[in-house]
Amino acid sequence: MILLIKYTLLYAVVLLLVALGGMFSERSGVINIALEGIMTIGGLSGIFALVLLGGTAAAPVRVLLAVLASVVTGMIYSLLLAYSAINLKADQTIGGTALNMLATAVAIVSVKAYNNLSPAGTGAASTKLVYDNAPFIYRIGSVTINIFLIFAIIILVCSSLFLFRTKWGLRLRACGENPQAADAVGVNVYRWRYVGVLISGALGGLGGLAYMVPSVSTWNFEVGVSGAGFLALAVMIFGQWKPYRIAGAAVFFAMFRSLANIADSTALVNLGWSKNIYNMMPFLASMILLAFTSGNSRAPKAEGIPYDKGAR
Repeated sequence: MILLIKYTLLYAVVLLLVALGGMFSERSGVINIALEGIMTIGGLSGIFALVLLGGTAAAPVRVLLAVLASVVTGMIYSLLLAYSAINLKADQTIGGTALNMLATAVAIVSVKAYNNLSPAGTGAASTKLVYDNAPFIYRIGSVTINIFLIFAIIILVCSSLFLFRTKWGLRLRACGENPQAADAVGVNVYRWRYVGVLISGALGGLGGLAYMVPSVSTWNFEVGVSGAGFLALAVMIFGQWKPYRIAGAAVFFAMFRSLANIADSTALVNLGWSKNIYNMMPFLASMILLAFTSGNSRAPKAEGIPYDKGAR
């Protein structure tokens, strides 16, 4: 039971951060299918920061710089989606899919180049990076706390307050519901859609670092983030684009995802099921739940629709 809670919280933090990022983007009117790629690029930058710093800096400094690298890189990468979707009015689903494919390729090439040039690398052909993840894990007695859990709780509360208790949140939501009406009262729709996508990139990059770093000290970038970005999209939809509902959905899906990690050390081993079955469970659960609940989903009305100022 303790292991189940541990891994559930570990994955719930990741899904919560990334799903909140997708929520901000879609609330502004832009569908962010590129969350998978943003997670990969953000995680890559954060791990590179850890590797390059090594043991030369204090633990809080390494945590701060790794988080900052992930957030900034995620924002920069999300600008590619923002520009294509908002300025060029390109198909947002195709643009996001292209960014997902590009991210894994960039990560693999970058890691191989580093391992080839650096004496500390793991080999020219390796797509793995080895790093110190100790600064992200704190122990209070017998309890282990992932620092990203603290980040996620703070971001969750701030997201809800921002969206539903401030004028800026109202403007952001208006751009995803009725951009023509928002523009008519002086709201710059293009600017606020950029804001939504940039916030999405920041949280997606942070979620990528949270997915890769706390649980292991070596990451193989050939696997990217193993579909975590797409699962976060399902969490966002199941959470009805509302922060606290998204938090509940993140815990629910994370519980299924954690079964694969405890299958070899619990009574589940007596079932004789392959570990791959447990890895599939969160995705199967998302398909089944969305099939039954999608009819009641209330997505932002203007999401995925490029805004044309001259069409109002």
